[in-house]
Amino acid sequence: MTVAIVIFVAALAVIASERAHRTKVALIGAALVVLTQTIDQEHAIEAVDFNTIGLLAGMMLIVRLTEPTGVYNYVAIRAGQISRGRPLAVVLALAGTTALLSAFLDNLTTVLLMVPITFLLADTLDIEPVPLIIIEIIASNIGGTATLIGDPPNILIAGATDLSFLDFLFNLAPVAAFTFAVITGLLYLLFRRRFQIAPEARTRVMSLDARRSIEDSDELRRTMPILGLTILAFFFQGPLGIEPATVALTGASVMLVATRQSLEEALAGIEWATLFFFLGLFVMVGGLEETGAIGRVAEGIASITGGNRSAELLGITWVSAVGSGIVDNIPFTTAMIPVVSELQTDAGDNAYWWALSLGACFGGNATLIAAAANVAAAGMAERAGRPIGFVQFLRIGVPVTLLSIAIATLYIVLRYL
Repeated sequence: MTVAIVIFVAALAVIASERAHRTKVALIGAALVVLTQTIDQEHAIEAVDFNTIGLLAGMMLIVRLTEPTGVYNYVAIRAGQISRGRPLAVVLALAGTTALLSAFLDNLTTVLLMVPITFLLADTLDIEPVPLIIIEIIASNIGGTATLIGDPPNILIAGATDLSFLDFLFNLAPVAAFTFAVITGLLYLLFRRRFQIAPEARTRVMSLDARRSIEDSDELRRTMPILGLTILAFFFQGPLGIEPATVALTGASVMLVATRQSLEEALAGIEWATLFFFLGLFVMVGGLEETGAIGRVAEGIASITGGNRSAELLGITWVSAVGSGIVDNIPFTTAMIPVVSELQTDAGDNAYWWALSLGACFGGNATLIAAAANVAAAGMAERAGRPIGFVQFLRIGVPVTLLSIAIATLYIVLRYL
């Protein structure tokens, strides 16, 4: 356990220092975890969430294959025109769309679709894209909290319980909507000086003909129906019993057959550094799980709270937020589920699950590695030449998480205590 913790903390410190690329650090950390026999090779492979890897790879391929058509340019120009180049309208449109899609699609897929549009819109309006990307990351994690399918922790909780889609919507959507409004408003005020749009930029955007941004109409007719069907399939993958990775990879495979682009060009568009970062991170976190480090933290709640229901609910919320921010909300939720199940003495008292969901999902905003959507967005930003620093995000993510969890705490007290 000590070796697993030391390797993970050291890797996190180097990533935070930004002296080495996070993918290199994660891969070295994963290698050390295996070489020291902290986790054997078989369990290291089992620790990798291939559903996340497959979803990322599939959606990256789809975005890469549809990019040359100019459709993202078209959407970016239309978004700028609809907002009339007003900064607040631009932020609300991007953040609102991200949060809504994250709730009914999933936050990782949403980020992969929204980030390219955001970069193009920012370039068109001549403003900085990174603040917009940070707001979208945060909006995706808050929006994903609202439904069963929006964020991986909720999917894990649903799989371990008999809670329905409507249960999640009824109990989590109100607090997610309120938190989104508060956080988005505060982030706009924080970044408003960096969202100043020059009058000439507004005039230029309003005068553009969005239809002329379509560069290859034939390719558009071949690929866009597949993109549309893929997005539609995400809404029904739950009832059909199909994993999101299957939907994404199927859509990408069909698009590869339909497109005129070469396979080599398509594969070159995959963010390989991001995929390998996830591989390394999953193995390191697997070492923490295998040695019982995560479980030890989770079980500590039971001993500290002493069976007091109020203390247990609030303890689950805050510990899940901190744990998810440091490790990653997917494995931490996995470790917490049996602990929460044991603490829940009344089978009908589902407040325990809502506390876990709010803590894990909101905690995903704390650091750049706390949620899959964060890492994916950071990888795309780096590829576009606009990297998001670990500390840069931390300065925004930690206060946002603290405020979000404070709102969640008040919500739990008022509704469930």
